[in-house]
Amino acid sequence: MTKVLARYEALVAAGELRRDPDQAAAASRLDALARELEQGPRKAGLFARLAGKAAPAPRGVYMWGGVGRGKSMLMDLLFACVNIAEKRRVHFHEFMIEVHARIADERRKESGDPIPPVARALSEGLRLLAFDEMVINNTADAMILSRLFTAMVADGLTVVATSNRPPDDLYKDGLQREHFLPFIALLKAQLDVLPLNGPTDYRRDRLGRMDTWLVPNNPANTATLSAAFFRLTDYPVEDRANVPSDDLDVQGRTLHVPKSLKGVAVFSFKRLCGEARGAADYLAIARRYHTVIIVGIPQLGPENRNEAARFVTLIDALYEHKVKLLAMADAAPMDLYRAGDGKFEFERTVSRLMEMQSDEYLALGHGEA
Repeated sequence: MTKVLARYEALVAAGELRRDPDQAAAASRLDALARELEQGPRKAGLFARLAGKAAPAPRGVYMWGGVGRGKSMLMDLLFACVNIAEKRRVHFHEFMIEVHARIADERRKESGDPIPPVARALSEGLRLLAFDEMVINNTADAMILSRLFTAMVADGLTVVATSNRPPDDLYKDGLQREHFLPFIALLKAQLDVLPLNGPTDYRRDRLGRMDTWLVPNNPANTATLSAAFFRLTDYPVEDRANVPSDDLDVQGRTLHVPKSLKGVAVFSFKRLCGEARGAADYLAIARRYHTVIIVGIPQLGPENRNEAARFVTLIDALYEHKVKLLAMADAAPMDLYRAGDGKFEFERTVSRLMEMQSDEYLALGHGEA
């Protein structure tokens, strides 16, 4: 198969990427990792076999940097190029949901410490585990990760991760952070930490200088948002009829995402706010996607106060997780809710919608506090 570095150089030669020393260094390191993984599992030494220990896995990679610097693109190249079956790629938030569910199952069995069996189950049949967007923002995750990853790496698993932050800044200023410090030490000991902070923000570059809030709802603005989706996801326009969808599990319920690709989701306002939804739905979306496109936002007022209230909750979730919002509406944010009860409460949403269009907001990483 074509290897990571060759694929990267081909993208540069084709003009799809600009030459970037950080990206080139990461591509070279990932190329070496792919070759090492393809050589097959290492054999443990005699004493390690007698002790029942697995052979050490190839060193993993932790790529960190600002928004749009190519972290996910490089992860895509590695995952596509490495010719092994025992690999899994997962969004970090989805992985932690699975971890907590498995821990809850183990605790119901009352079989003792749940971490070792959960680690074994998660690493079983895998040699490469690839995470997108590692971000730690709660104490429960922080306290689990060090023990969990220590056990998984000991089982012979290689981890590749992306994040907006260097390891030392993960869960920065979080409660009981001292319990998280061993995980930071583990990352730095077991993974090569590679910065990706080149001069080009490809995500912003692909949006160009387009307005992110388009008025009104009409075919021309629909075409503009459609073009932005294909630029952000590198999906071939000629195959627009086959854009993937997704289903998010929200507390045992299914939330259907009509278009879902490379961290970008497309919804209609009716789907998001015209149906009975709550904060849990919107938090699941905000954690999963770095960019959300919403079409068909109507004029809001007392006559559709329920939809307006859901929209307020949705924007709060997207804003708190620094999700990029591209929207098409019948009015500008300041004119969206003109009069009636609820207008005062809507003023904060207007302020957030305005801020979400700024260059400063668009430069923030997904999930940043």
